[in-house]
Amino acid sequence: MDAQKILLEKIKQYDFALKELNLYLDTHPNCRRGLSMFQKYKKLREEALNEYNEKFGPITPEQNNSTQHWTWIDDPWPWERR
Repeated sequence: MDAQKILLEKIKQYDFALKELNLYLDTHPNCRRGLSMFQKYKKLREEALNEYNEKFGPITPEQNNSTQHWTWIDDPWPWERR
């Protein structure tokens, strides 16, 4: 598996963990361990997204960082990446 696919897989795993923790915290809002884990995975996801964006381009339009070019339109589109 190449570096791009590995990093995208990490982002998906962090998204899954955050969604599950979100559901858990909805019913256990005072759980400090759950809150700590949510913050941990939130930070890991943000770091992975930033790394992906720097190396391979934006996954979403909001991640366009260039002030010179709208990189969102550059090929391949996120859904075409494999």
